[in-house]
Amino acid sequence: MPLPSPPRLPLWPLSLMFGLVPLWWLLGAFYLGWSLLGALLLALLLTRGRVPLPPASGLWLLFLAIVVVSATQLPSPASLLTFALRLAFYVTALVVGVYVYVAARERADLTVVLSPLCAFWFALVVLGWLGVLMPRLAMATPMEVLLPAGVARAPFIQDMVHLTTAEYSSRSLNPIYRPAAPFAYTNNYGSAYAMTLPCVVAFTMLRRRGLLRWALLASLPLSLGPAFFTLNRAMFLSLGVGLAVLGVRASLRGNVRVAASIVGVVVIGALATVVIPITDLINQRVDSSDTNTDRLSLYTEVIRRVQDSPWLGYGAPVNVDTVSADAPIGTQGQLWMVLFSHGVPALVCFLAWFVAAAVSCARATSAAGQWLAVVPVVCLVQIPFYGMANQNLTVAFFAVAFAMALTERERRAWLARPPALRTVPA
Repeated sequence: MPLPSPPRLPLWPLSLMFGLVPLWWLLGAFYLGWSLLGALLLALLLTRGRVPLPPASGLWLLFLAIVVVSATQLPSPASLLTFALRLAFYVTALVVGVYVYVAARERADLTVVLSPLCAFWFALVVLGWLGVLMPRLAMATPMEVLLPAGVARAPFIQDMVHLTTAEYSSRSLNPIYRPAAPFAYTNNYGSAYAMTLPCVVAFTMLRRRGLLRWALLASLPLSLGPAFFTLNRAMFLSLGVGLAVLGVRASLRGNVRVAASIVGVVVIGALATVVIPITDLINQRVDSSDTNTDRLSLYTEVIRRVQDSPWLGYGAPVNVDTVSADAPIGTQGQLWMVLFSHGVPALVCFLAWFVAAAVSCARATSAAGQWLAVVPVVCLVQIPFYGMANQNLTVAFFAVAFAMALTERERRAWLARPPALRTVPA
């Protein structure tokens, strides 16, 4: 006898996780509580049973296995806390990806699955403007108070649980304020913005009417202020490459709708540069800091040291006095973190998953699917410059898993047509 269908996954856990980001930020639980919310999703998946995995999940499972083994290379037991936190982010990303993939396959209306990520987008816009208007706002959070004093004072943990809205140099007489909330670092904000923007455009193409669609359309130009003031060069680079790839695909397929949407996004961005002198601001920041020199010294040291431990790395980033930067070796870019902390095989698996995701999502035929296919491309550009052992990896898995489910649905619908009608829609 056929087995009964498993129960449908609820969407409220995704709304709890992504829709209440301002609350988690105010409580100081945005970082430390993120994986606990992921554990809730994992429990629901295990309770459901018979869970199909998205394509290329085996690569990520192999990556996780190598990361776990690399814990044997940690220099001291004191490093276990930060190692466990990063591992939890890696696991949570896969859990969310599987959950979204299954939930999207179960529902006729895909937009309801993508709605929590739209709520996350609204949080980025609102809190980003808070960073623009109140850049010096900072306060202790309930999580910071509840943690043991020794743990809460650790710089890595302090950045996560102490509420701030922007990054700036407190020693500078004329500081440059760069929005960061709800993240601890501005680069994380820019990374999340570049990943989420294609998802918002895709949602407006999937849903042709409704209040949420119009609210998202209105938020697009409003989002440019905080995004531009981050002065994140890699954010602009990744979005530019993503839009270029999308444009090439649209021209090859003759997809007028996608081409028109690209023009619309570019025009809005160009108009914003009339008000915000982004080029001058970026040049001012580069001239007043040693960010390029610091990054280069860190990258050079990673390449030198990984030759002594290529298979499993060193378990975690380390602080040394042999580089000009204040940041530990193995930071300032996810590529360098994985390579230094977990070794060459882990980096191969990490990059292979994103390449496989980009190839899989590129098969999308709809306008929304093609916009979503930009996300893994954006991630591949960001990996050398931005760290992703945080919530942004979960955002990437959310978008990619949704895109995979949408692409599979389009493929099944295409195969169900008579051969004479199997044409790629424009």
